[in-house]
Amino acid sequence: MNTYKNAARIAGTLFIITMIAGGINSYLVDPILLSPLVNVFPNRLQVISGAFLMLVMSVGIVGIAVAFFPVVKKHNESIAVTYLSFRIIECVLLVAGVIVSLFLVTLSREYIKAGAPEASYFQTLGVLAMKVRYYAYQIAMIILGVGSLMLFYLFYQSKLIPRFISAWGLAGYALLLASAVLDIFGIIDTIQGKGIIMYVPGGVFELLLLPAWLIVKGFNPSATVSGPPV
Repeated sequence: MNTYKNAARIAGTLFIITMIAGGINSYLVDPILLSPLVNVFPNRLQVISGAFLMLVMSVGIVGIAVAFFPVVKKHNESIAVTYLSFRIIECVLLVAGVIVSLFLVTLSREYIKAGAPEASYFQTLGVLAMKVRYYAYQIAMIILGVGSLMLFYLFYQSKLIPRFISAWGLAGYALLLASAVLDIFGIIDTIQGKGIIMYVPGGVFELLLLPAWLIVKGFNPSATVSGPPV
C-alpha cells in the first residue's frame, strides 16, 4: 500500500535528519552555553547556527508524527492522536529552548558591554535562563518517552514492524524517560556526566535501526488490527 510505504520512508528520513540536527546542535552549542556567560556572544555564530538546527529538528519531529498518523490511526486512533499531540508539545518545548539560547547571546553582549563584572544581575539572568532551557528539554524528553512507549507498544502488538525492533524501541524510550526523571531529581547528569549513556540505545534506534527498516522495508501492510479505532 502506498500509504504505508510513503509514511515509512518519510518518517525514516525525518528520524535521521532530526537526530543529525540535534547531535550537531549539542556539539556546537552546549559547550558554549555551559561555559561562562562572557563566552557566548563571541561564539554567537555557532549558537545561532545551532538554534536553526534545533528549529529543523523541532519541525522534523512533528513531521514524523504526521507521517505516522494515517497508519497508526487504522490500528488505534487514540494513540495516533496522543502521539501527534505529544510531539507537538515536545516541539514547543524545544523551540522555547531555542529562544533561550538566542536570549543568552543578547545577554552576553550586554554583559560584555557592562565590563563583565564578576557579580551582576547578568550572571543571575544567565543562570536562570539556562535552568529554563534545561527543564524545557528534560520535560520534552519525558513527553517524548511517554508518547513513544505508547506508539511502540502498539507497533509491537500489531507487528507493523518486526517485534525485535519494537522491543528495542520500548527499551530505548524507557531509558530516555527514566534518564530525564532521574536528571531532574539530581540523581544523574545527562548533560555533562555519565548519565548520557542512557541515551545510547535510543540514539542507535532513532539514527540507525528504525529509519533503516522504515526506508528499506517499510510497514507491514498486513499487520494485525487489534480492534476498531477508539
